[in-house]
Amino acid sequence: MAAPFPARLDLTAPERAALEALTRRHTAGQQQVLRARIVLAAGDGWSNSRIARELGVALETVRLWRHRWLSVAGVALADVSMSERLADAARAGRPSRITAEQVCQMVAVACAAPATHGRPISQWSGREIAAELVGRGIVAAISPRHAARLLKRGGSSPTASATG
Repeated sequence: MAAPFPARLDLTAPERAALEALTRRHTAGQQQVLRARIVLAAGDGWSNSRIARELGVALETVRLWRHRWLSVAGVALADVSMSERLADAARAGRPSRITAEQVCQMVAVACAAPATHGRPISQWSGREIAAELVGRGIVAAISPRHAARLLKRGGSSPTASATG
């Protein structure tokens, strides 16, 4: 069962000033501004439900950011910046095995006509580009679908420039 009162959040003067400055900055991301407002309201002693109601967010969001702020409360502002305190948590999942340099090489191969690489085709297919990338040693292994998806995201598809 949840506690009737949320954990007390005391802001230092430099933390409060940095949070208020962030909420007024025109170039700040709106997610960080919202998180800063949540922390400021919690520092003013507002309840989680009041913060959620006033800011139009879910109660779980307020709880999350109150607890995240409390987890770095003892750390000096000079050690952990305001943007790091209000940043998204690391996402789960496997890190990419294909580097940005390899993606650039893939795009360079895909931008050249298949005939220049000795392929008797007029357009790259997923299977052909994957075979060419492995054959050139750019990647050790890649599925045709993944190769096509990376190239499509990179904007190197023949229709990407024509359609927008």
